[in-house]
Amino acid sequence: MDVINYTPEHAFSKRHLLSLKDYSQDDILQIFKLAIELKSKQKAGIPHRLLPGKTLGMIFTKSSTRTRVSFEAGIYQLGGIGLFLSANDIQLRRGETIGDTAQTLSRLVDGIMIRTYDQQDVADFAKYGRVPVINGLTDLVHPCQALADLMTFYEYKGGFSKKKLAYIGDGNNVCHSLLTICSKLGVDIAVGCPKEYEPDSKIVAQAKREAGAQGSAVEITKDPLLAVSGADAVYTDVWASMGQETEAETKYAHFRAYQINASLIKHAKPDAVFMHCLPAHRGEEVSKDIIDGKMSVVFDEAENRLHVQKAVMTLLMK
Repeated sequence: MDVINYTPEHAFSKRHLLSLKDYSQDDILQIFKLAIELKSKQKAGIPHRLLPGKTLGMIFTKSSTRTRVSFEAGIYQLGGIGLFLSANDIQLRRGETIGDTAQTLSRLVDGIMIRTYDQQDVADFAKYGRVPVINGLTDLVHPCQALADLMTFYEYKGGFSKKKLAYIGDGNNVCHSLLTICSKLGVDIAVGCPKEYEPDSKIVAQAKREAGAQGSAVEITKDPLLAVSGADAVYTDVWASMGQETEAETKYAHFRAYQINASLIKHAKPDAVFMHCLPAHRGEEVSKDIIDGKMSVVFDEAENRLHVQKAVMTLLMK
């Protein structure tokens, strides 16, 4: 599947990006096509002010490095401006309902990005607001990260069909979005994790249905070696996500056998790449020699957050 030469089946018609489960393969490929074009223009120093004068309200109840910088830099490069709104800056959940906040902001900005805990909060912003809403992360899903991940996968592997991504670790929000996007694009995905930390069963079931339509496979196993076997990319995330600090010690005891290191990753393909959404804890979920070695593409993923999010903002807010 050549994204660069891809011809869309229909005009992009999505109103929000709440979760990739609502997006078709065609929608995702349109995002990639535009993201690759915008990345090329940025590298060549060609201005691409596709959203002149537009304002993006950026709500953060969860802190972030990559999400804030990539959205703020991205809207600026598109000719607009980003307004950073932390939980301490607005009245959200301090006497004002989400509905009132969403309706107020809709009169003042052209789009809203929210990074928060509860997926329902993102859904409510879309329900009550009048402008596009972009999910910058919730405890359930992380769609922008998954888009950046699979764009990076495409850049290194040249396509999606007959390729395999192995995710090793906690069945968390990143895992959920990877299951969704891989199954829609026809990428085989194997998740290696302890039984106690498997991904959400409903998301797995939906991914298996999507994969069946694409002729690809979804596998959930407690054997990390089996998951990694023959993989084109090996992916991991921190064992204890933000907000789970009190569970860290318990989770570490379960995940010690799931570290990505030389002895495990040798079972992947010889030209496999290592992926991580960052921030990373060297010596925990991944050994230093892997994340800082030649197979690591983690900073390409981080950069591609900028490009896919610019494409998403353009398609939703133009």
